[in-house]
Amino acid sequence: MNHKDKSPFPTSLLFPNICVSRYVLFVVQSFLFVSFAFSQQRRLPEITASEVYEHIKYLASDELEGRKSGSKGAQLAAKYLEKEFKSYGLKPLGDQGTFFQKFDFLAGVKLGAKNSFAYRVSGKQNQLKLDDEFRPLSFSSSGSYSGEVVFAGYGISAPDQKYDDYHGVQVKDKAVIVMRNSPAGDTPHNEFTAFTSLRYKVSKAKELGAKAILIVTGPLDSDEDKLMRLAFDQTSGGAGIPAINLTRAATERILQSSLSDLQKEINQKKTPGSFVVKGASLSLEADVLETREVTENVVGFLEGNDAKLKEEVLVIGAHYDHLGYGGEGSGSLKPDTVAIHNGADDNASGTAGLLELAQFFASKKNDLKRSMLFIAFSGEELGLLGSAYYMKNPTMPIERMIAMVNMDEIGRLKDRKLIVYGMGTSPGFESLVTKYNKDSTFDLNLQKDGFGPSDHSSFYAKKIPVFHFFTDIHPDYHRPSDDYDKINSQGAKQILDLIANISTELLSAEARPLYAQVEAPRQPAGGGRDGMRTYTGTIPDFGEQAEGMKLAGVREGSPAAKAGLQAGDIIVKFGKVDIKNLYDYTYALGEYKPGDEVDVVVIRGKEKLSMKVKLERRN
Repeated sequence: MNHKDKSPFPTSLLFPNICVSRYVLFVVQSFLFVSFAFSQQRRLPEITASEVYEHIKYLASDELEGRKSGSKGAQLAAKYLEKEFKSYGLKPLGDQGTFFQKFDFLAGVKLGAKNSFAYRVSGKQNQLKLDDEFRPLSFSSSGSYSGEVVFAGYGISAPDQKYDDYHGVQVKDKAVIVMRNSPAGDTPHNEFTAFTSLRYKVSKAKELGAKAILIVTGPLDSDEDKLMRLAFDQTSGGAGIPAINLTRAATERILQSSLSDLQKEINQKKTPGSFVVKGASLSLEADVLETREVTENVVGFLEGNDAKLKEEVLVIGAHYDHLGYGGEGSGSLKPDTVAIHNGADDNASGTAGLLELAQFFASKKNDLKRSMLFIAFSGEELGLLGSAYYMKNPTMPIERMIAMVNMDEIGRLKDRKLIVYGMGTSPGFESLVTKYNKDSTFDLNLQKDGFGPSDHSSFYAKKIPVFHFFTDIHPDYHRPSDDYDKINSQGAKQILDLIANISTELLSAEARPLYAQVEAPRQPAGGGRDGMRTYTGTIPDFGEQAEGMKLAGVREGSPAAKAGLQAGDIIVKFGKVDIKNLYDYTYALGEYKPGDEVDVVVIRGKEKLSMKVKLERRN
């Protein structure tokens, strides 16, 4: 709320020798002078903690509403970045002579006009009401189904746990009804934990040939008989079949049985109770439409001065988007609560660092040998969309890029602990970092890997050496409580000083850094019986919507690399499973053990290739 000072006396009485118009002019001029002086004071060429703080304070303000990609708040942030870049004297290197590189992205889903659900029981036709008794899931594929229906308990097939809801029933070419969760109820970290996600249940039903899946919340799992929200899942891809949420009341009318009795018996005996629903048939249609929005990267350029070296470019990057009002990406203890997620550390801190470094090097532009590219990425929280788009549509030839320095969450330095990734991506990177930490300003945690959940991965996938600076996760991560008053701006300044020193050496070194492939510590594939220990070494391309799982790269020396998989390949079959999305791949991988040899089919350009991948154990 704005408060205006009001005087009980007319201006002419307070200032009898100055007419109102002259007084107003005087006040305006004074205000402009003070504002200009403040602006000049704030924009010192040196990296300062106060400037870091002021940038973060604005970028993480409620006015920007969490900077969700495509939102008004994100646009305000982009305009702020543009204004700052201009004031430093950077050249625009976005689209058509601007600082902005626009791209559209899948922002959500909505229900179309053709959603319907009818069932016939004992010869009588019945209709369900949309949003009252049924609703497609957000990742449902659009399509229709008519035919028989099977009840398959929890939709879990877990041979190692001696439990299989699909044992003794055929679901090929049928619709299948399954309950959420598992026979273990709400017991945390139980033997069925890896099998409880909706994506797993849909993937398993599809793998077994089901043409539609209907999901219901059992009475033992909730007192309320409510439909799930149409909560958009950003991770990757549609289900491949219609996937619909039903109320218990509607489900029981189809089953002609008590869902409570069925669930109690399954849970108590830990024995599946699956059956073909006799005398019942369904006729349904799911119509789920994608909604797309536009956002932009902000790109500025500083040209070097050496006749030869200026053709080589050091990239400095950070993402400026965050989660808006929360939603599915929120780490809030109350994820359904609508609240602004300001993202002060994630990643207003890295964005402020980008601005400070751009200003710092712009003040020294006459001394630069190599050129510099400063990029503020959008869409990082949605899966590295901005950096992936930039690398597919570069405004600067990729071969000119000598290295990329990324900053993501550098605002919570605590106990001097700083994590730096990318140490194995070029010989000498590790010694370069330690060289400028001789005074032990930081307790360094140096990681060799060039891949990771931030924008540097998009560059490393294109064989560009990378640095990634990070002060680690904290309790406010992805929560509304990640606010600017918790930022350690002095710590951020120290990190930026380190980056400035490293960058200065890279800009003037005689030779450009050599690219090196890193055989990184293997990460869990996730999901399934053995998914947590089975390893292929594939790197998904989150920035690409494809029918299958597209690869951004494969790790050096990994089973995928040995088999001949490459960046750009789209995996469409893994073993017996047709792959429509990342989830299908993850759960298919979980069906195998280390040492198994799996037939994999990929699309490479216009070719369909088959190869064998021998799976290994994750370290």
